[in-house]
Amino acid sequence: MLPYLDADLLNRLLPFPRAISALRNTLQRGPSAITAPPRTTAEAPGGHVLIMPAADRNLFGVKIAGVAPDNPAKGLPRITGTYLLYDADTLHPILAIDGPALTLRRTAALSALAVDTLAPHDISRLLLYGTGPQAAAHLQALHAVRHFRSLAVSGRTHERTRAFADDHGINVARPADLPQADVVACCTSSTTPLFDGRNLSRHATIIAMGSHTPDARELDSHTLRGAQVIVEDVPTAIREAADIADALTSGDITKPLPLHEIVTGQTPVPPHQQRIFRSVGMAWEDLAIATAALASWKSTRTSSTSHPPV
Repeated sequence: MLPYLDADLLNRLLPFPRAISALRNTLQRGPSAITAPPRTTAEAPGGHVLIMPAADRNLFGVKIAGVAPDNPAKGLPRITGTYLLYDADTLHPILAIDGPALTLRRTAALSALAVDTLAPHDISRLLLYGTGPQAAAHLQALHAVRHFRSLAVSGRTHERTRAFADDHGINVARPADLPQADVVACCTSSTTPLFDGRNLSRHATIIAMGSHTPDARELDSHTLRGAQVIVEDVPTAIREAADIADALTSGDITKPLPLHEIVTGQTPVPPHQQRIFRSVGMAWEDLAIATAALASWKSTRTSSTSHPPV
């Protein structure tokens, strides 16, 4: 039977510091380390299905993920799916992984890597937009790279926002929190901007990861205008991130920088300019996390067989 990593096992095998390191190491190897074609989208009655393959020298992986916008109202997860990992030479299946858990892990880990690379070390205030699984994962991942003394969450309804704040021991956001925030993490599926960028601090680092569709935008033109924008891949961001494409067309921003140039030190981080990391999610990230999970799983199995119970 094909081994399967469910969400709990994946999270135990790959705590956020390890997941962040896996993504950092992949970026440091350069864009050619993993090949990944653009994601394919297939429409379905309840939403759409994403097909995201990627390969390196040793492994081939593919995620088939369903996005069902009406599921939360039915008490079901919005994101579904499975990740399959194969030997690259034989195409023999090696491992299956819970698709939504993998997506949560890699998305939040990538955002944390961006914050670790872009934000000063002495920051203390985090403002989180969203009350769903991605918001919870980002809260945990960002704690792995910075020590925040002030944490607040903003959501669409007071009830859900209060419940999220109580569950995670943080505050419900007030209007004064936005201009004071050092890091603003946007973790929603909103199709309209979440806040007025004119209220942001000029030193803020903004993370936006909530959409990969060309008709949605979490960030307004005031947020983007004059900021240094960092993306996973420039052509992909122009194709899939409406806020980035619109800002380029209007002239609010010039060419975004790819994250690998920042992580490798090829391009320095602008010290006195607002920084935005806008991600859409890419298949190379899935493969990097799946590869690290496979290594950890193998190590755990080896350790357990080397030390049998007595």
